[in-house]
Amino acid sequence: MTDPNAIQPSALDQLPDRDPEETAEWQASLDAVAKAAGPHRAAYLMRRTLERAEGTGIALPKLLETDYVNTIPTAAEPGVPGDEALEARIAAWNRWNAAAMVTRGSKYGVGGHIATFASAAWLYETGFNHFFKGKEGDGSGDQLYIQGHASPGIYARAFLDGRLNEHHLDNFRRESGGDGLPSYPHPRRLPWLWEFPTVSMGLGPLSAIYQARFNRYLTNRGIKDVSASHVWAFLGDGEMDEPESTAALALASREGLDNLTFVINCNLQRLDGPVRANFKIVQELEAQFRGAGWNVVKTLWGTAWDELFQLDTTGALVRRLREVPDAQVQTYQTRDAAYIRQDFFGKDPALVEMAKLLSDDKILECFHLSRGGHEARKVYAAYKAAVEFKGAPTVILAQTVKGHTLGEGFASKNANHQMKKLTVDEFKTMRDLLELPISDSQFVDGQVPYGHPGADSPEVRYLQERRAALGGPAPARRVHPVAPLPAPAEKAFASFDKGSGSQNVATTMAFVRLIKDLVRDKETGKRWVPIVPDEARTFGMESLFPSLGIYSPKGQTYEPVDRDQLMYYKEAKNGQILNEGITEAGSMADFIAASTAYSTHGEAMIPFYIFYSMFGWQRTADQMWQLGDQLGRGFLVGATAGRTTLTGEGLQHADGHSPVIAATNPAALTYDPAFAYEVATIVRDGLRRMYGEAAPGEDPNVFYYLTVYNEPMPQPAKPAGLGIDEGIVKGLYRFNTAESADLSPTANAPRIQLLGSGTAIHWTLQAQKLLAEEWGVAADVWSATSWSELRRDALEADAALLRGEERVPYVRQALQGAEGPVLAVSDYMRQVPDQIAQWVEQDYSSLGADGFGLSDTREAARRHFGVDAESIVVAALAQLAKRGEVKATAVKEAREKYGL
Repeated sequence: MTDPNAIQPSALDQLPDRDPEETAEWQASLDAVAKAAGPHRAAYLMRRTLERAEGTGIALPKLLETDYVNTIPTAAEPGVPGDEALEARIAAWNRWNAAAMVTRGSKYGVGGHIATFASAAWLYETGFNHFFKGKEGDGSGDQLYIQGHASPGIYARAFLDGRLNEHHLDNFRRESGGDGLPSYPHPRRLPWLWEFPTVSMGLGPLSAIYQARFNRYLTNRGIKDVSASHVWAFLGDGEMDEPESTAALALASREGLDNLTFVINCNLQRLDGPVRANFKIVQELEAQFRGAGWNVVKTLWGTAWDELFQLDTTGALVRRLREVPDAQVQTYQTRDAAYIRQDFFGKDPALVEMAKLLSDDKILECFHLSRGGHEARKVYAAYKAAVEFKGAPTVILAQTVKGHTLGEGFASKNANHQMKKLTVDEFKTMRDLLELPISDSQFVDGQVPYGHPGADSPEVRYLQERRAALGGPAPARRVHPVAPLPAPAEKAFASFDKGSGSQNVATTMAFVRLIKDLVRDKETGKRWVPIVPDEARTFGMESLFPSLGIYSPKGQTYEPVDRDQLMYYKEAKNGQILNEGITEAGSMADFIAASTAYSTHGEAMIPFYIFYSMFGWQRTADQMWQLGDQLGRGFLVGATAGRTTLTGEGLQHADGHSPVIAATNPAALTYDPAFAYEVATIVRDGLRRMYGEAAPGEDPNVFYYLTVYNEPMPQPAKPAGLGIDEGIVKGLYRFNTAESADLSPTANAPRIQLLGSGTAIHWTLQAQKLLAEEWGVAADVWSATSWSELRRDALEADAALLRGEERVPYVRQALQGAEGPVLAVSDYMRQVPDQIAQWVEQDYSSLGADGFGLSDTREAARRHFGVDAESIVVAALAQLAKRGEVKATAVKEAREKYGL
């Protein structure tokens, strides 16, 4: 058995040693240091040597962890420009009002979080005073991803600078009156302030990376130079456990996104307790980010610790800080000096001697108060280092105390995330600590007052002057006056009206062909952003590679293996396609950045994200919700859609439920088009609504979800007649009747209305023919392009009725006078067509593909789920038999005839 303590062979053992004697001397020197000065001194020298090698460019593996001390020594810290005393006063007012707002709101039971902002106040204040560029200067300003639970502090600052008043603060988390404040950063709820929704933890860091990347994309493509914009993402150390938080770290370093800074508030606590009770989260994160190629700046200790580090001549203090687990650091925060002397300093003789030189007050100052994230000087040094670092993104690991300045009842307590208020006495203690001029008499009837130094006070003037110098207020969302994009040439859409003749064409291919035409449009073509997660060839999009190019900040540094082919793999610095590899989450983050460029950068971009249908909504529905909150616009395209249109793929590929999930998103307009001309009509209407002239009452801040199919089928010509386009957009129109289909039913034949969506309409048309030829039943076929839009319209009609307005749902209008019962058919679970059941006046039933998918041929799968043409015939006869319009025996005969 191999000895686990034995020295294991390394990669260097595979290389010839040109000078074994020199190697032996180096090893002997290390042994001598370890023997004479101890292993800690030997380890110190090795770390410093590796740092020296890294700094001089010698190719060695990176040092993943450094000592548990500040990256920037005190002597190297730049001075903070401006008036530090006034900045401290501003921070004190903001701390107070954030806590007051949440406490005053607690009487309504609406909740709120105090402790997060209390720990992070200086992380935000330093940025607002010196770094965060606003939108009123040149360029687009910076993009700020604010930690969701810190929102009270941001509202407090907006109150101080005059953008909010006491009435707004008193309506924190009470929005129904129309002038309240949302709980967290929600652009849809407060669109003049918030840009990015972040409280679904993990999505903020992922989105920030792709936003920084999209900024480079816009610049490299010549759309707009946004190179001056910097993306700041404020995160919690507990949030970094979310897989999405670290999913794209390698992308950020690979593409050298030095326009990006993560600020991780390491208060060592998550919602229920310590982040890493028995370990050290800062060290873990440092190794993770360094390993991914990020620049890491640790800001852990405040200036009170300088004296202790100067006394640490043996390195014992640094060693002890490295070994103490995070949960014990929290314990020190709540214990007296005697406990800290015994438990922290008492573990090492050298530390015992050091502690004799320290007063109790000094020990408590260090262990209770002095953290790097609580001092403007330390934070300023870290931010300055981050914005000046070139070639890689930076993460700042700032250690803080959760609940700092809120009193002993809050600081570092495990339950402080759920603690929603302070008592009057606690507020008075906080007032004295912050030295705020708030008298006892202002606490009327036991209610804490808001504090404001006055609109013309030195604090407010200073705050506003600093923001003016940095380009205006922040955070702020601006929708720049942008002229509607001109509509593409009608030819691109009309070409689908004539159908495909004798050629079978999948709607996926029809969509790709439409995009090929649209990206060639002289006015709007450059604004399309094709996004695909490594499935372009699956969807027949490889022809776009050489014409549009795949975006890469390095261009193409190699000769592609297929360079001699017409559709070769072409990467380019100004490439238009975002091919993200196998990451639906990354692709969605791309889509969100592109879909909100109209606001972030004043540039309307038209993203379409085409994905394997099953791996869209099911996998990234949380990001679709984020997209709706962020008021994104664009086209999501679920390709290879449906439960039965794939051959042989099986359970985890056969999508029968995405439209159900999509129907839950208020911003999603979900369509299941059957024919190529429907796809074209829907895309044309989407461009008009989102990027052109929206009709009165239409919200342009929506996104379209289209399902398209990989099954080649005949594409018919667009039916003639008025109202077809309106029906396609609204969700339902009559495709044909038994008579127009030349099925010649007999006089007084039983009649049924067949509603089909997507690929299911083809089986419905087959059933229409069987019903006429074999059972003497006349069937009219309707194309239901959007069950959910029909339902949305019907819900709005119901709401109007409650207001006393007469309004008939469109689905009822469309089906008015249609004879016989209605049978709805879908390649999705029955819940999809059943969305409209309650508004259909006729007898209603449905067929769908409920259950898990399975591997088989399309025909066998459809028979299994009971949605093939023969199953539709049997279901139609059963409905008519209930009404006495066909013999009851016909149903049994049909089942036996078709082998059902």
